[in-house]
Amino acid sequence: MQQAQAVFSGTKDYIASEDLQNSVNIAIALGRPLLIKGEPGTGKTMLARSIAEQMEKRFLIWNIKSTTKARDGLYIYDTVQRLYDSQFGDHDVSDISHYIKLGKLGESFVSEEQVVLLIDEVDKADIEFPNDLLWELDIMSFDIPETNETVEATHRPIVIITSNAEKELPDAFLRRCVFHYIPFPDEEMMERIIYAHYPDLHKKLLEEAMKAFYWVRSINGLQKKPSTSELLDWVQALTVGGISTDAIVQELPFLGVLIKKDRDFNAVLQRLHNQGAQRKNPGILRSW
Repeated sequence: MQQAQAVFSGTKDYIASEDLQNSVNIAIALGRPLLIKGEPGTGKTMLARSIAEQMEKRFLIWNIKSTTKARDGLYIYDTVQRLYDSQFGDHDVSDISHYIKLGKLGESFVSEEQVVLLIDEVDKADIEFPNDLLWELDIMSFDIPETNETVEATHRPIVIITSNAEKELPDAFLRRCVFHYIPFPDEEMMERIIYAHYPDLHKKLLEEAMKAFYWVRSINGLQKKPSTSELLDWVQALTVGGISTDAIVQELPFLGVLIKKDRDFNAVLQRLHNQGAQRKNPGILRSW
């Protein structure tokens, strides 16, 4: 099977650390799936898109749900449609191949060119799901018993698997992956990320927005800390709304863009209140 030789280094819209670049390139060189973990909003899904963009490859997403089975990614036999056609249609139902539809993993196998396949949020599925993928990911082929066919990969896809660490993954599965944890960006990396998306952003606005953002994240007990993607949305909201830098410091405008849970919203407001940071009090965030 043909191996990809291109080297990933990030794109203009996706700033990848050197460690992350190395993990991607090692996984590609070894022909192993790359398992990516990190808190929501750290760019796990966007990484796969970035790899496909830089390497100019087709991008496929297999979104995993709690009911997803490994075979769904290989193929689906539409027995319901076949039964319907046999009763009410004028189709030749004797040809079962008409009712076989390849899943995303199956599509990646038969593609004429190498693709980037994202298996997104693998930990949402049943605990047996990752192990059920192992054989096909190893040998790059699978059988379709209904038609007595064997599908073999023309090219080994670049497989990126994401997990939000909602549940532990089996050791046998982990052994077959290259693993990388994306830490939450520090302020220097975050500044690079924001400028990659908003190169003309006023420096003072960025400084005040980041100061407020990291302060909010520092509050203990938040159910969902604001993520990188939410900071990007917030910066855009501040810009579009024409918010002055003083207002960012004094009012935390558009807080609902950062905070998505009622309890967290109340916790932020209570923290502001405890610091004497009520709306009537100018200099609300000077203690930051």
